[in-house]
Amino acid sequence: MTLGAIGVVYGDIGTSPLYAMKEVFTHGHLPVNAENILGILSLVFWTLTVIVSLKYVSLILRADNNGEGGLVAMLALASQAVKDRPVLRSYLLVLGIFGTAVFFGDGVITPAISVLSAVEGLKVAAPALGEYVVPTTLIVLTLLFAMQKHGTGSVGKLFGPVMVAWFAVLALLGLSHLVDNPTVLVALSPLYALHFILNQPGVAFVALGAIVLCVTGAEALYADMGHFGKRPIRLAWFGLAMPALVLNYFGQGAMLLAHPENVTNPFFEMAPHWALYPLVVLATCATVIASQALISAAFSVTKQVIQLGYLPRLRVAHTSVREAGQIYVPFVNWTLYGCIVIAVVSFGSSSALASAYGIAVTVDMLITTVMTFFVIRYAWHYPWALCMAATGTFFVVDLLFFGANVAKVLDGGWFPLLIGAVMFTLMMTWKQGRQLLSDRLRDESIELRTFLDSVFLSPPLRVPGTAVFLSAEQGITPNALLHNLKHNRVLHETNVFVTVRHHEVPWIGFDRRVEVEPLGRDCWLVVLHFGFKNDPDVPEALKLLRNRGVHMDDMETSYLLSRETVVPSSIKTGMSSWREKVFAGMHRNAAAAADFLNLPANRVVELGTKIPF
Repeated sequence: MTLGAIGVVYGDIGTSPLYAMKEVFTHGHLPVNAENILGILSLVFWTLTVIVSLKYVSLILRADNNGEGGLVAMLALASQAVKDRPVLRSYLLVLGIFGTAVFFGDGVITPAISVLSAVEGLKVAAPALGEYVVPTTLIVLTLLFAMQKHGTGSVGKLFGPVMVAWFAVLALLGLSHLVDNPTVLVALSPLYALHFILNQPGVAFVALGAIVLCVTGAEALYADMGHFGKRPIRLAWFGLAMPALVLNYFGQGAMLLAHPENVTNPFFEMAPHWALYPLVVLATCATVIASQALISAAFSVTKQVIQLGYLPRLRVAHTSVREAGQIYVPFVNWTLYGCIVIAVVSFGSSSALASAYGIAVTVDMLITTVMTFFVIRYAWHYPWALCMAATGTFFVVDLLFFGANVAKVLDGGWFPLLIGAVMFTLMMTWKQGRQLLSDRLRDESIELRTFLDSVFLSPPLRVPGTAVFLSAEQGITPNALLHNLKHNRVLHETNVFVTVRHHEVPWIGFDRRVEVEPLGRDCWLVVLHFGFKNDPDVPEALKLLRNRGVHMDDMETSYLLSRETVVPSSIKTGMSSWREKVFAGMHRNAAAAADFLNLPANRVVELGTKIPF
């Protein structure tokens, strides 16, 4: 498990030495002298210590939601903790969804800057190859996204060993220069960071915008907790990842003290010339792994957000018969790819992309810290003063990094923010539109018990078999039933009215999957419960009814759904007209409910209905 954590969890943060130190001196406009190098090294070390070791590894990994982590899991924990405070809960939900939206911006920047920075090693090996950097990067990224539909199982087996080799190379490269100049190790003292900040506060603040690049990927520690568990992630960090990173950063510092002219690309300048081409290949493999981990996370987060009701249904393909978490979402895959191509071509270099990188990372760090406060205060019931002290310190640190990156918004930081803003608008539009649509259907609906009582006063012909009617609202008459009676004038012998509920917990076990209420005359009201990481498999869940007195033969069961079509109308909905059009478009292009709920295609009957909106 620790080997797997090294391969998946630390891919992003493990490739940050490719560009972090370079960007500190490039964008910080710092003279490459001993005082600045030692100050920056001290800041890098204590940033890794405070943000990764203390905040994420020591504190936030404790905030697991039934073993799961990540911003969506944290959002669910925080919202449950304050469920008796509806106004506060609504604000936290909006904040969490905004953080999730910004994550997609990070998902665009990470593969672009990682692969670009690795391929840029070609310019160090042979400056004439500089013009091939962008085309080579695009080829690598195209191959990476094209292979997603085949799944990551076979490639995933290589992740751990390759990243172990990568961290070993990081350590060896750093050691080779530390041996020549071990005096840089004095920068392990926080006094050098404090001295640098106090002597040059303005320059230090600007430099923080680049120093934050050394902790990009820290969110993955928490997001991947459900895959590996806390202990392997902690062992991998303290046992290999952090020592290798510190050795490499300090090795870069030792080299720059002796050769300040190497600041244009200190990572690759550390290597002997004969090793440059193998190092470029290994770096490219490592950045592909870092990108793969983030792409897989994008698929997982999308699925979770869909099941929380903030995005329309999308086609989700399972790429493994054994691992439920290995999924492929074609729309997300190719949308990410298109945005990444735009980023690579538009920015053209890792230095230009570095300006766009930090803002998304620091926004998510801030939001995670805020959510953590509400979890430890209202869910764990720790004293208010202790909660403020624990999260307040991290909040101030995160705020400093965020403020330093705000200055880079015009230089490229707008790009991930734009992606995040678009995603946030789409998610909130979908959530509000679905709520308005649900209210409309409820207002115009007929109560199910009342309707069945009236139907059985003069019952229609009963035909053999079972009809499963899917309804978004519990206890109301499905439109599919109304249309079936109107056009076919028959009722099945057994009728099951099913409502699917998604909850703000990652998993709901089979012991809590089904609620059944008899309606009489072989009619049943059923509620199925799923967590945001469960696969909503309705036929599999309905098999649990056999122990509840409901007898269903799979081959004699039909699933009847209402296919709702939203049509424009003059009715005031409460949303602006352009958002109404956006919602109608999203509704029209949503994947079929039958596919999303894993219904057998040869036993599904869809009956259409138009809804003015």
